[in-house]
Amino acid sequence: MRDLLLQAAGVIAILVTIGHAVLGETQVFARATIEPPRLRTLICLVWQAGTVAWLAGGVLLIAAPRMESDAARHWIIATLAVVFGFAAIANAWATRTVHPGWIGMSAVVALAVAGY
Repeated sequence: MRDLLLQAAGVIAILVTIGHAVLGETQVFARATIEPPRLRTLICLVWQAGTVAWLAGGVLLIAAPRMESDAARHWIIATLAVVFGFAAIANAWATRTVHPGWIGMSAVVALAVAGY
């Protein structure tokens, strides 16, 4: 059961990541006026760096049950709980309302910790 919880956390992490990438490009940066253009490119790339990191984290959460190392499982869960936990808190603080971003990230943390 704990492996299933961990894999569910990985799937949700990937779904949150896809939402982050798509909505960032279609909703946030489509409306943003950022000058000079090089700065706009930099900010878009930094935004997507988080996307790549979360995607990799989701893959690691899905793969962790197949690893034969308890230490690897421990550190994957601990590290990603901190990463997604911080992101959830930052998102909740920034939006100050019920938002699918922090709800999804909190679900990742809860399921990952439950799968520990």
